[in-house]
Amino acid sequence: MKRTISVLVENTFGAFDRVATMFSGKGFNIHSISIGQTETEEISRMTIVTEGNDQILDQVVKQLNRLIDTIKVVDLSTEPKTIRELALVKVNLENNSLQEIKNLADIFRGKVVDINNKSITLEITGPPEKIEAAVNVFLPFGIKEMARSGTVALKRGEQIQPSTKKNKINKLEK
Repeated sequence: MKRTISVLVENTFGAFDRVATMFSGKGFNIHSISIGQTETEEISRMTIVTEGNDQILDQVVKQLNRLIDTIKVVDLSTEPKTIRELALVKVNLENNSLQEIKNLADIFRGKVVDINNKSITLEITGPPEKIEAAVNVFLPFGIKEMARSGTVALKRGEQIQPSTKKNKINKLEK
């Protein structure tokens, strides 16, 4: 079963490496990982999609909480959340396929971001299932190249408050 975990970490050199090393060292598989700065410059948010049973996931969360850069770990798998992913899909462009590809892109609320006489590049955002559906629709045209971001996710409603956030920020300011 896939799980989505949100990890708030100090925005310091090597924080990402320590998380990735923990996963590889313990033999946990990462399906996707994305990281970026939060509304607070000193804190980054990692969204990690991993797979395993409840016992493995509990171990992952415990290991993440032990890392020195970790501020807060939240398993979003059972929480109401907003999930998005971005894909750039470069599709073969045949003589009379332009309008059909554009119509299909409209169904997925995709945007044309590049075009030439041999290919068209589409930007598609949404939940991973929507991206998968779009990719399957464009497969018959011939996908020349594709790049996907990792999943990003936020808990719906109230903000995840790291209980030690204030302490971590104070520590960074010293």
